[in-house]
Amino acid sequence: MTYLNERITVDSNQCGGRPCIRGMRIRVTDVLDLFSAGLDAKQLLEEMPDLEEADLQACLQYASKLIDHPIIAA
Repeated sequence: MTYLNERITVDSNQCGGRPCIRGMRIRVTDVLDLFSAGLDAKQLLEEMPDLEEADLQACLQYASKLIDHPIIAA
């Protein structure tokens, strides 16, 4: 199991190796999809009571770091 930070984990035997929250079967993409569907943090925490506010922040930070790279035009 690889820890990308203290809250985001990757395990090749869980959820197809996709990043999850604290080893649970809640994928980072699940949280991001709910944010993009218009839910706010309070609603997300109500929908997924196993999550903590810091988990939501970790998902956003993970996504931000994942896309933070230069794009070089050929």
